[in-house]
Amino acid sequence: MENPFEKVEKLLAEIIAESPKTLEEVEQFRIKYIGSKGIVKGIFGAIKTVENQRKKEYGQLVNKVKTTAEEKVESLKMAFSKAEKKINIEDLTAPAYTQEIGTRHPINLVKNEILDIFKRIGFTVEEGPEIEDDWHNFTALNLPENHPARDMQDTFYVDFEKDILLRTHTSSAQIRVMQNQEPPIRIITPGRVFRNETISARAHCTFHQVEGLFIAEKVSFADLKQTLYYFAKEMFGSENIRMRPSYFPFTEPSAEIDVACFICDQKGCAVCKQAGWVEIGGCGMVDPNVLENCNIDSEKYTGFAFGMGIERITMLKYGINDLRLFFENDKRFLAQF
Repeated sequence: MENPFEKVEKLLAEIIAESPKTLEEVEQFRIKYIGSKGIVKGIFGAIKTVENQRKKEYGQLVNKVKTTAEEKVESLKMAFSKAEKKINIEDLTAPAYTQEIGTRHPINLVKNEILDIFKRIGFTVEEGPEIEDDWHNFTALNLPENHPARDMQDTFYVDFEKDILLRTHTSSAQIRVMQNQEPPIRIITPGRVFRNETISARAHCTFHQVEGLFIAEKVSFADLKQTLYYFAKEMFGSENIRMRPSYFPFTEPSAEIDVACFICDQKGCAVCKQAGWVEIGGCGMVDPNVLENCNIDSEKYTGFAFGMGIERITMLKYGINDLRLFFENDKRFLAQF
């Protein structure tokens, strides 16, 4: 009867000598030696014929055989896979690997279009930080200390005691420009803003704005109206907008800008609140106090400012009836743009 140790040693040498030439032969090798009914499993059972004092030695030898076979299978598989991949790369007639191409987000598309429209009439792009201080976000813009916009129901405070907050509008970027640049100033300030609002089909706690500012001598409300009519014509192909008297602490007189609802053709829907018009922003003549806060002579210079929500404009442009779609990252939705 063959010695169990000699049998295992012979099997080890046989495994080392084997040289499969293809992936199919490697799989046959695996099944033969370490498969569920392979040779290695059979020699494990022979441990009962080994004397007690040598059982441990026998077990270690069998484990060595199994490990050798497993490592050989893995190394051969890796080698053959690399060789196959190399052949495919060198084969110029092989079909190309398909790669899914992404698309720009609709908000970015519309933002860039808005910036291009205003660049054509002399506006330059300026940006500011998303984390602001109270002075740039509120005080410099003529908001008194007891104004509701300062309430934590509307504003996200990073540090309430130090008056550090997430900006509620991009007007703070305009303040920074006015502090550091002499008139004439003609800028557009895009960016993300934050407000503590309930998320719905037409509102979100974070959204995007683009604000415009023009300060020079003899600037009038007529200049503001013509600028907004030009924007509406270029963006929507129609001047079908209206301005309603309103109040903002940083402009006087002030107005809200409405655009005819293209989603329902002014018949009434959830986006326009059944009114047929969608508010896209506010505008007005810059309050003299704001100019003085930035060391600009309000006796010499006047100016207008306006601000619009990019999401609202995007919804009108593409006929989207739920603002939340912009933030869900659904590829099926984004691929349409």
